[in-house]
Amino acid sequence: MSDDYKFDTLSLHAGHVPDAQHGSRAVPIHQTTSYVFRDSEHAAALYNMELGGHLYTRISNPTVAVLEQRVAALDGGVAATATASGMAALATAVMTICSSGDHIVASSRMYGANINLLENTLPRFGITTTFVAPDDLAAIEAAIQPNTKIIFGEVIGNPGLDVMDVAAVAQIGKRAHVPLMLDCTFNTPWLLKPITLGANIIIHSLTKWMGGHGIAIGGAVVDGGNFDWGKDDRFPTIAGPHYAMNEINFFEEFGPAAFTAKFRAEGMYNFGPSMSPTNAFHILQGLETLPLRMQKHMDNTTAMLEFLSGHDAVAWVKHPTLPDHPSHALVKTMLPKGAGSIIVFGLKGGRDAGKAFIEAVELSSHLANVGDAKTLVIHPASTTHSHISAEAMVEGGLSDDMIRLSVGLEDIADITADFEIGFRAAARVAAKAAE
Repeated sequence: MSDDYKFDTLSLHAGHVPDAQHGSRAVPIHQTTSYVFRDSEHAAALYNMELGGHLYTRISNPTVAVLEQRVAALDGGVAATATASGMAALATAVMTICSSGDHIVASSRMYGANINLLENTLPRFGITTTFVAPDDLAAIEAAIQPNTKIIFGEVIGNPGLDVMDVAAVAQIGKRAHVPLMLDCTFNTPWLLKPITLGANIIIHSLTKWMGGHGIAIGGAVVDGGNFDWGKDDRFPTIAGPHYAMNEINFFEEFGPAAFTAKFRAEGMYNFGPSMSPTNAFHILQGLETLPLRMQKHMDNTTAMLEFLSGHDAVAWVKHPTLPDHPSHALVKTMLPKGAGSIIVFGLKGGRDAGKAFIEAVELSSHLANVGDAKTLVIHPASTTHSHISAEAMVEGGLSDDMIRLSVGLEDIADITADFEIGFRAAARVAAKAAE
């Protein structure tokens, strides 16, 4: 695929040409567990990573490989690996880099499952995390320790919509020789390619905007190919003889794609977070329309912000494009096409009014997802973030009355009319509480 092709073209074509045998224009679904070896030497070469190819779908698959190449092309990375979910992508990426005794610096304002993994699960395996505000550059730099192996955050935080200055944090990581790993689910590469700003590893939940239709769960890890794993002895399992992989030195063998090579050889082989070929096929269909959908998402988001900001039932509204957002100036330069289709807001009447609103709307769906073609609403404090501590809730900038809105592709008049139904229900609850 030509490097000169633009985003819209890559979303349709990257990673695939019609196969020589059948001429299939669409990507075929290779629904198989395994692949026939030509002979014993061929099998050994595949297992020893001396030859590219597929040997078992837990490790790689032709349909999944097209998705991986397409995502890598859209993000501007050297390679990508698809996984069964976004959380599988993050967990396996961390384990590819970190060992017991290692340390992570992470944003305190992000998706609850990300926080839970870092705060509660990884310490059981000797990997600790220091949480800092994603917009506090001094705190990020100060938190780095000699054993720090990753700086991790979200470009646009979920659900508080805090924005990280990617270029500035990337420079902090470069000075300390620590890779910057970013969850880019909320921005997608259509809004921002963080690798161009110095980020090293990109995490996606492909379940969201990239797939776009709520039918397939998947994740991806994109390797920027721009981190020097062999600069010093900080990353011995990537740039040193691997204890369980025939003493292979991934950095010497694979150069810029060393991280991806280890991720696949160790992570996919040992942990098995593989994506099904059918899910890869469904997500590929979503990627074909990603540019069109993202523009509509941005248009509807702009209209919803105007609607909510001027409504009597709404106590407050937060979105990175609004003038009162702390990162408004940064967003204008870093995210000129928009800052995503998630809006958070609070209703007058607090938690009970918010509950009444969510239960009253008819067109909008109350469920735990974002980035769908359909409009979605949820109350994070009682759902997506209910398992994190009260302290983490406060640190994450979450309030009890917060409603998270994922703006869909419906006609904007229908979305606002649906919200009016919810607002009337919320007003009745608020009035009763005031009696």
